Parts: sequence; structure tokens; C-alpha cells
Amino acid sequence: MAANLLTRQAPAGGPAMPLSPPYPVNTAGLGGLPTVDLDVPICTVFLLLFILGAISHMFLFKTNMKRGHKFLMSGMLFGFCMARIMSCILRIVWATRQHNIRLAIAAQVFVAAGVVLLFIINLIFAQRIIRAAHPNSGWHPAFAAFFYGIYALIVVSLIMLITSVVQSFYTLNSNTRRIDRDILLYGQTVFTVIGFLPIPLVIGGLIIPRKTRVEKFGSGRFRTKIAILLTSTTLLCLGAAFRAGTNYLTPRPATNPAWYHSKACFYLFNFTVEIIVILLYVVVRVDQRFWVPNGARAAGDYSRKAADEKDATELRIMPEEEVFDDVPQEEVASHADTKPADEEQGKVAAGT
Repeated sequence: MAANLLTRQAPAGGPAMPLSPPYPVNTAGLGGLPTVDLDVPICTVFLLLFILGAISHMFLFKTNMKRGHKFLMSGMLFGFCMARIMSCILRIVWATRQHNIRLAIAAQVFVAAGVVLLFIINLIFAQRIIRAAHPNSGWHPAFAAFFYGIYALIVVSLIMLITSVVQSFYTLNSNTRRIDRDILLYGQTVFTVIGFLPIPLVIGGLIIPRKTRVEKFGSGRFRTKIAILLTSTTLLCLGAAFRAGTNYLTPRPATNPAWYHSKACFYLFNFTVEIIVILLYVVVRVDQRFWVPNGARAAGDYSRKAADEKDATELRIMPEEEVFDDVPQEEVASHADTKPADEEQGKVAAGT
């Protein structure tokens, strides 16, 4: 009898509770219920921006592959943009069919799942920076196993997170929903920590004394690579921390949301920070800056000659001054060009 009463109970001001699952969740969520007047125009703008990001990264991916320049992260960034395109489409459709709970489930799953690709990409960039700064420890099997463990943790946590989100719509049992919420908090906490991880890894790599010179990889200065990674990591970690932090607060009814449940917070800490990172990676050309030779597996491989590049030249280990901008690249190149001429003049002078 109690179960029958629960299935017929209606939220205040909302439609009647369905007699069969999926059931609507009566607690307030980030972004709330999408509306046609507000959410559709905003999602349309983000939809176009993510389409632009997808086209840009796929263009770079295909162009580089034609040159034998393999950079899989461009394909991953394209995949993330496609996931966000689907998120925007689902949210637009959900706004026109607000009582379709299955649409709500799909929209929330895509929003929650997509960002992990960016976390993985930043971890790969951090690993390459550490291997360049500390080749011996960076290429140690234990360090590689540490990253493989993180990737496995991401996959397991993502599966748990998606399962808990879906299950919360298919049960009225308060204990089951409590467990689903605990899993949600666990998953978002794990993703926040993983999103933050590149910062201490890179900073620690800079603080720990090096036994060798920094090994150059990709194009551009080493300092610029660090700045790009720290900037994107900070933005993504901000969004993940906000989502996790608000979920730790006491749940509020859907009819009385808090300020942090607003649509402004939803779009700012989800789509806005993500599209900034996506476009940043296009503008600064991470496909060039963070590229390493195909098949790099040991210390010194980052600076070896890339035989599959048509115009490849030997990538050398840069002196400390070059790496940290103390000597401009142009000055180094000019010095290298004039050195043979100076030696020849010295020989002529000695002969006379």
C-alpha cells in the first residue's frame, strides 16, 4: 500500500508521479529543468562552438596523419566535441519535452561523462613534460604503471557514476537512492582529484632537482608548454570542483533550488570552461607543441630523429638557458650559423 501511494504522489507544482519507472527526481540539480526561452538559445550557441571545435581538431588530425605526424589527442578532442554536441542537442530536445524522463537521463549522462576525455589528455601532456624533465624516472615502469592505474580508475569510476545516475531514476527506495548519491559523490570527487593531478605532477617535476638537461620535444618553448597545461588544468579543475562541492551540500527540493543550481552556474562551470580549453588547444596548436616521435619508449626517444617526417631534423636536447627563455631561439640559430664562418676567418688569419 505504501509503495502504491508513493507511485501516485505528485511533486508540488509538477505533473503526477508516473506509475512505472523511470521516475522524476524531486531534488534540485545543477541547471534545473531546461526551458525553450532560455536554454535553447544558449545551447544553440554552444552547439555551434563545439561544432567549430570538432571541425578544427579533426582537420588538424587528418592533416597531421597525411604527414605521418601521429597525434591521437586531436582525435580525442574531436570525440569530446562530438559528445558535447550530443549534450547540447539532448538538452535542446529536453527543453521542448520537459516531462520526458528518458531524455533527462540521457542529457545528464552525456554531461557527466564527456569531460573525462579532457582529464585524460591533460594527464598525457603532464606525463610527457615529466619525461622530458626527468627522463630516467619519467620512463620508469613504476611511473607508467601509476598512469595506467589512473586510467583504469577513470573507466571504473565512470561506469559506476553512469550506473548510479540511471538507477536513481528507476527506483523509489530511499536507501537505494542514498547509495546512488554516495556513488555520485565518490565519482565526482575522484574526477576532481584526477582533474587537479597534472598541477602537482608538473610543479613537482620542476621543483625536484634534475640530473640531466631538459629533453626537447614538439615545437615551442618548454615554459610555454607548462603554462598551457596549467591553464587548462585550472579551468577544468574549477568546473569539476564546483560540481562536486555543490553535490556535497544538503540536497534541496526541486521547487526550492539554491543559487548554485542556477543555469548561469551550469553553463559557466560546464560548457564555458570546456569550450575555452577546446579552442585554446586549437589556437596554441597542442598537436605541434606536445607531439613526440612515434614509438617513443625510452629516455632519449623524444629527441631522436623522426624518420617518418619528410622534413624531419634531429631534435636536440636544449641547454637550460634556451629551455626557460633566457636565450632567444633566433640568437641561438644565428650563433650556430655564424660559428663556421668565424672559424674559417680564424684559419685565414693564422695563415697570414
